[in-house]
This record gives sequence, structure tokens and C-alpha cells, in this order.
Amino acid sequence: MEPACVRQDELPQTSKLFADFLYRFERVAAFYAWPPHDPASYAAAAVRIEYPIERRAALVAALRAQNGGNPDLDTLAQPGAVAVVTGQQVGLFSGPCYAIYKALTAIQLARRITSAGIPAVPIFWLATEDHDFAEVNHCWVFDAAQRPVRLEIPGTNPERRPVGEIPVENPPVDGLRQALRDFPFGEEIVAAVEDAYAPGATFGSAFARLLQRLLPGLLCLDPLDPALRRLAAPLLGQAVEAAPQLAARLAERSRQLTAAGYHTQVHLEEHTSLVFLLENGRRLALDRRDAGYSALSNRPEQLSPNALLRPVVQDYMLPTVAYVGGPAEIAYLAQSQAIYEELRRPMPVAVQRQSATLLDARSGKLMERYGLALPDLFRGEEPLRERIARTLVPAELAATIADTKSESAHALDLLDASLEGFDPTLAAALATSRRKIAWQFSKIERKVGREALRRDERAAEGARWLNNLIYPEKHLQERFYSILPFLARHGLGLIERLSEKLTPDCRDHRVLAP
Repeated sequence: MEPACVRQDELPQTSKLFADFLYRFERVAAFYAWPPHDPASYAAAAVRIEYPIERRAALVAALRAQNGGNPDLDTLAQPGAVAVVTGQQVGLFSGPCYAIYKALTAIQLARRITSAGIPAVPIFWLATEDHDFAEVNHCWVFDAAQRPVRLEIPGTNPERRPVGEIPVENPPVDGLRQALRDFPFGEEIVAAVEDAYAPGATFGSAFARLLQRLLPGLLCLDPLDPALRRLAAPLLGQAVEAAPQLAARLAERSRQLTAAGYHTQVHLEEHTSLVFLLENGRRLALDRRDAGYSALSNRPEQLSPNALLRPVVQDYMLPTVAYVGGPAEIAYLAQSQAIYEELRRPMPVAVQRQSATLLDARSGKLMERYGLALPDLFRGEEPLRERIARTLVPAELAATIADTKSESAHALDLLDASLEGFDPTLAAALATSRRKIAWQFSKIERKVGREALRRDERAAEGARWLNNLIYPEKHLQERFYSILPFLARHGLGLIERLSEKLTPDCRDHRVLAP
């Protein structure tokens, strides 16, 4: 599997903030604690971690209850050991591919830090406290004909329950089996999913079980655990008490980001609360103007952080040396840094997760045959079909069209020169007519290409195949499909091959083909 690279700023919807974080860090350095691509950052960040012995013992005990006898817990129990943390919503059937890429990045980075002399373990934070059911109740896979298939558990979450505690009722395993049935490793993957989503499983427990089946030994952390809630309580109470100062600091940070030409990932109103209340099985939104808001500092074990406060709480609970995030999370941290500073908490190194598009043998051959690079596929299926169609036009016809365009352009040049000397206003009118003529030529070329594509059904099918695999529904593959169909096609050994190629020091998007 030999990787090719595409710059992240060539991908659709890459934000200016994220692109500068990757390629021009000096522009955003004021919003982050450490330069992410300097190996010395990890040792420097580790030195700043203040992690009491009692908290470490409580953490290891709680994680042991969740993860059994994982040997990484013995490492984490050592004084001075650190964590490389990542996380994701507990989406159905492992959620999008990038959840796996986050975990692989954290695993590789922890190994690298350990080899440099600092004991480090990877930890996957399960976002079980979130209440957005629509984000976790479905996933996309594809079948052997490269057709996208949506699998879903119907329903809503009007009670705003933390999704990690919601039982998974009637998981669409039969639909998954139907989609994967013609892949060589389909039954093996379905069996792993059936085991994870056995009766009685919740969204949180099933996600963790499947993730650890795919990535054996990975430590998972469920923050809904009462022992871990007690661990987070002091920082949450402090955040409530400091709410006015935090609001002012965040408002100033939003102004700074906007002035620098960046977006603010999380929009905050003047009285926005940074915490939710967990009460009677519900996650309730709060407003700082609510009666009794300040008294919540006396109930910190019932509080749940919002997206900006969560990383600070996480890094209070854990001896975090580095946090692995995607583009949105990296943007969150540019705002969250203000909270770290106000609460006098050390901020870890922010590291971008590895990013990839996986090709199969057919897609690789199709791209080579039609001279396509990955960015050529980011405009949608119709432009892709037109691009392929141009390669199918007979050479003689293509040459005739090109010659006709050239002769027309030459004749119009002569006419333009003559009109300019006769009446400049007529020359201006000719310019308008010339644009119309050029448009007509383009229209003819498109029609010729479409006819060529119509006559070549194999090429038309190839365009559909490529679009469905690489840019389905105008989304990046890693943000759309679960990893499951790729494993059904290539086997569980794909995970290890990805681990070897998705190295933490690459800033670009990888294009990988088995």
C-alpha cells in the first residue's frame, strides 16, 4: 500500500484556520500552546503536567473497571506517564472512518513519545454524554457494486438523554449483512458487529466493544462512569464559579479570531453556559441567567461540559500530553485555549488526526486510465463524467474541433484588429460575440463528450464507481462511510496496514490503495 499525498487545503471545505495550523503555523501560534510539528513540544508539554498521585490512582482504577487487565494501565499507573487522547461520538457501527484514523494516530503518536523516553498510552474518549441522537443513530456503508447503503436505528431523543446510555434496539445487522454479503470478509465483519451489538448493549458500550475488537488493546474511557464524574467534579465546579471571567475571555478570543481572518467554531451568546446539567437521565441545557446557576458549583458531579470546556475537563482528568483532533476540534481548541489560560490549566500539544481516502484496485486503475487525481473528483459525479468523457472523444474528432477553434480564434483576431481601426465601439461588440462563440464551442465539446460516454457504458459505470467510493453524496469518503465495508473487502489486516502508513508526522491527506 504505497501512499500518495494531497494537501489538506486542496480538499473541499478546508477552513483557513485549519490550513494555517497545518502549513503556516506561525499565523495561528497565538491560539495554541505548542507547535505541533516540533518533536520537542511533547517533552516540553510533559514537563508542565501536574498530576497528583491520588488522581492517577483513581483514574487507573476507573479505567481498569472499564478496560479489564489492559497492560497499558500498568504503564499509566507509573508516575510521569502521559496520555495521548482522542475521541469521537459513539456512532452506529463505529461511525465514520475518521474515528478509526483518530485512534490509529493516537496509537502511533503514543509509541513515538514512548520511544523518546516518556511513557505514553493512547486513550479514546467516548463522547457518551452528548445528547444528539441524530449524529449517532446511523451510518453509511457500501455494497460490492459500490452503491451507498444507509443503515439506521429510527427514533429521536426528545428527553435529551446522553446517547451513551441509550439501549441499541434492533440494530440493523441484517441490513449490514445484506450490504456486505458479496465481500470476501463480509461474514467475519458482520460477526464482530453482532458480538458488539448483542442484546442489552447501549450505544456507548457497543461502540467501545467494536472499537476494541478492531483495535485490540486500545484504552477506552466512558465519562459517564460515576468514578470518572467524581474525578472531573473539581474542575467543573471551578468553571461554574469562574463563568463571568470565562465568558469575557471567550468573547475576546472570538474577536481575536475574527480580526485574524478566521472563523469561531462555537458561537457564544453573552449568557451561554459552558456546562449542561445531568439530571433524571437527561442532559439539560443551561443559561447563566437561570436562577440558581451559581449554586451549581455545589453539584459538580451532575455537570457535563460543552464542546469548548470538554477538552479542559478531559485534560484535568488525564495526564494529557497531546490531543488528536480533526479540523473542527482543532478549531475548537483555538477558542478553548482561553479557558485553559483562565483556569490556569496546562494545554497539551494539538495534533491533527491522519486523513485518508482508500482506493480499491478498480478505482486505482480507473484513475490511471483517465488521468485523474483525487482533487478531480471533488466536484461531483456530473463534472467527473464530463472529465472522463473528454478522454473518450476520438482523436481525429478532437483534433478537428481544436483546429476549428484555433482557426476561428485567428479569424476573430484579424477582424478585431480591423474593427479597432475602423470603430472601437464595434470592436467592443465583437468581444461580447466572441465570448458567445467560445461558449458555443464548449457546448459542442460537452455534447460530443456526453455522446462518447453514452457509447461507452463501461466508462459511465466507472464514473459512478469512482464518485460513490471517493466523494459519495459530495462528502469526503472518511467523513461518510464506516470502516466496515473496507474491512469486508480487504480483511482485518487492513487496520495494521493503515497503522503503518498513517504516521503522525504527515500533514497531508493520504491516498492509499491495497
